Amino acid sequence: MRKVILIFGFISGTIISVLMLISTLFMADGTIDFENGEVIGYSTMVIALSMVFFGIKSYRDNYQNGAITFTKGLQVGIMITLIASLMYAFSWELYYQNQPEDQPSFMESYVEFSINKMKTDGASEAEVNQAIQEMNNMAEMYENPFVRFGFTLAEILPVGIIITLLSAALLRKESFLPA
Repeated sequence: MRKVILIFGFISGTIISVLMLISTLFMADGTIDFENGEVIGYSTMVIALSMVFFGIKSYRDNYQNGAITFTKGLQVGIMITLIASLMYAFSWELYYQNQPEDQPSFMESYVEFSINKMKTDGASEAEVNQAIQEMNNMAEMYENPFVRFGFTLAEILPVGIIITLLSAALLRKESFLPA
């Protein structure tokens, strides 16, 4: 089981890390913005975390004689998700720590985008001021690497858990994509 988890976890983690770094390059040149970045970001997570499905299937077909319980599939999937999620969070931290000095930080750009969007959507001055205060508090928290790491894990883990649940449920049926 360990071999399958490590192989598929590292494949998934590498895919999501590379796609995230490529996305940040496109974000830096303006091709991707915060408007479409969230959709692109979560889409890349789903693509990378599809390795959870293939990892559970590989374990079922190669080590379990074509049959796996939901619990065992859940166990394999969660471990693959954890490896991929940790690699993603470390990659983001590495990028964030090495971001060029002349470029505004991710959080500064996000706060500016959010406030401008509120203004164009017709938010009142009081709502904008409250949002500025909340966003500035969040930006201050985000400067702590442990908090930032936690936020980054909180982005990807729910996606991995959902994919794990679906994969374990589907693959527990021996008739679903038999070996």
